[in-house]
Amino acid sequence: MDSEIFAQLPPTKLFFRCAVPAVVTSVFGALYSVVDGLFVGRFLGEDALAAINLIMPVIMIVEALSNMIATGASVNISMLLGERGREEASRVFSFSVKFILLLSCVLGLLGFFFAKPFITLLAPGASETAIQFSVEYLRVYALFGPLIPIYFATDNYLRVCGRQKLSMWIGVVTQGLNVVLDFVLIAVLHRGVRAAAVASCVSIALGSVITLLLFMGKRMDLYYTREGIPAARFFRIAANGSSEFFSSIAMSIMSVVYNLFLLKHGGTTAVAAFSIVMYVDSIIGMLNFGICDSLQPAISYCYGAGMIERMKAIFSRVLIATVITAVAAFLFMLLAGPSVASIFIKPGDTELAAVSKTAIRLFSFSYPAGWIDMCFSSYFTALDRPVRSLLVSFFGTLVLQAFAHRNISSDLHPLREDGVIEIRALVDFAQLIYVNIFPKPVK
Repeated sequence: MDSEIFAQLPPTKLFFRCAVPAVVTSVFGALYSVVDGLFVGRFLGEDALAAINLIMPVIMIVEALSNMIATGASVNISMLLGERGREEASRVFSFSVKFILLLSCVLGLLGFFFAKPFITLLAPGASETAIQFSVEYLRVYALFGPLIPIYFATDNYLRVCGRQKLSMWIGVVTQGLNVVLDFVLIAVLHRGVRAAAVASCVSIALGSVITLLLFMGKRMDLYYTREGIPAARFFRIAANGSSEFFSSIAMSIMSVVYNLFLLKHGGTTAVAAFSIVMYVDSIIGMLNFGICDSLQPAISYCYGAGMIERMKAIFSRVLIATVITAVAAFLFMLLAGPSVASIFIKPGDTELAAVSKTAIRLFSFSYPAGWIDMCFSSYFTALDRPVRSLLVSFFGTLVLQAFAHRNISSDLHPLREDGVIEIRALVDFAQLIYVNIFPKPVK
């Protein structure tokens, strides 16, 4: 089986074998939203850019639900493969694919018919133009609903099967198509914000079809079966994926809170600036996400096979790599981030440019310790320790950030420098203390 590389390759070689393709895949995966932002910001303007940022929390919640099942199933599948239980692993795989497809259909219908109430609820005070753009964007995503979340799940399963390079190339091709479609539909044909959604959805849907077809027959370690799984196993899968689900939900909630705060104190310009920060961050943030996520199958496999020392050796390399990338990301955002932000802005929009550059410099201070909750939450998930994983995610992504947000006075402009860096430093220091009280798991 291809997944046997998790037990056979030396830890350092295995790390690069898994991490490099996963990082490339993650970064290209982030491009589908970044490229939208680049073309929308340059060719459609501030209202359209703000509109996409307003709708992103809804899209993230939908993807989080499917990712909860996909992540929990991936861990369970990897452990079963480590125990040489290919048939049982395939049953878990098949059930998760069916469940995610069904869930996506239901959520797609809800998103299409209730798009405007969702947007109005999430963005009181937004301009009518921004709301209309958001509704158009969401309805396109809803029409493609069944084939969007499943792509990210099947990409996980390819990596569980040890097919990291194949996963990478599928990601590169599909996101390359997204760039081409964005250029043609927005820059050449001037089709508007709806075209940005069409470009993203068509490219991801193509990736979904390709990955679903790859599991036909028994060419991979996993294959489709008609058999189900016990209810107890399903609930365990959902519980173990709950930390990733909660992390995404928490980020969506905080995005909604930030949008409300920014709309109240800075208007559409502030929301557009925040969206630019998120676009730049999505590329950098995906580096560490790719590293943590890429070794999750290997850690689960070794844990299932009883190779505890090897498991710890793999995780130590993950820790070293995430620290290095976090420091590099901090320096990049602090020094080069403001220059990168300018590519998202229409020439002559000096107000948005000034606000965006200040926001990016402030945001850079979240990187030195922001990797901790992601890294340890992923580790505990890989060991099927949902409670510890959830607690790390809960405190790192919601409680501490909400505490920091509460301490920002309502009459303070959201992008003023005094106090913000201090608050972020406090949050990151609290994360460092909290996460490190967890003991290392023992088989």
